Amino acid sequence: MAVNLDPDLLSILVCPKCRSEFRVDDEANELICTNGSCALAYPVRDDIPVLLIDEARDTKEVAENP
Repeated sequence: MAVNLDPDLLSILVCPKCRSEFRVDDEANELICTNGSCALAYPVRDDIPVLLIDEARDTKEVAENP
């Protein structure tokens, strides 16, 4: 299921933790912070991004601990 967000909205959204831009992960249905030291993944549910830090998944832990 692909992330279906308006490109204009996506262009103004930033990570609430570090204020970096997002990249879209259609496969996981997430917005991923492009800042390598942050790299939080925020879920998109019913085409609504959930930009709560408590709801975000830390992608660095997965990369460091295979």
